[in-house]
Amino acid sequence: MTSVSLGPRPLLPARRAVLERRVRRIVGATIAYNVVEAVVAITAGRVASSAALVGFGLDSVVEVLSAAAVAWQFAAPDPRRRERTAMRVIALSFLGLALFVTVDAARTLLGAAEPEHSTVGIVLAAVSLAVMPALSWFERRTGRELGSASAVADSKQTLICSYLSAVLLVGLVLSSTLGWTWADPLAALVIAGFAVREGVEAWRGDACCTPVAALVGHDDADRTGDGCSDGCCSPAE
Repeated sequence: MTSVSLGPRPLLPARRAVLERRVRRIVGATIAYNVVEAVVAITAGRVASSAALVGFGLDSVVEVLSAAAVAWQFAAPDPRRRERTAMRVIALSFLGLALFVTVDAARTLLGAAEPEHSTVGIVLAAVSLAVMPALSWFERRTGRELGSASAVADSKQTLICSYLSAVLLVGLVLSSTLGWTWADPLAALVIAGFAVREGVEAWRGDACCTPVAALVGHDDADRTGDGCSDGCCSPAE
């Protein structure tokens, strides 16, 4: 007997409207939090000559730009028409961050500045490590159901902020407690590496979360189970 797969069901207009409103609320909360985070991190980083802390603050700026691009996209009557532009903004933001952080970390490694202890930076990293995973999970879940590559890419940026919070926390603690001043710029270079990878993926990922049935047919869509292709839209959990 031959089974027939019908693929994922299209979203009803009412459900799509609910998800689009949810995305707007999530990115609004993300922007608000990251504006505060950026100001605190960059200020504290300059005071402590910490390349990692400044890089983390700039990552928050990038996240604001990323979330703003998604907010702009979903302010349109048909957000799907703005998908490609939003993805390009997200990608370029990542790559710009990587360039700046790499230069700043190299200056520190070459002795242009020596990072100092930053209690504010340590507390900020710990708070972000608690807040960012929840925001990322909620937006990623919503974006996958909606079939929005930009919402998923923005959620990945938020998830990276979680990883970078952990990296920053370790770097600042090692630098403060053990005097390993190289740990701070090394943490900054890790941040830059993440940013490059995600920038490239965002640049190439315009159709990443287009429902798979529309790209490769119902059989492949059935294998992925949730309407997203493997790889960029794989679960973060």
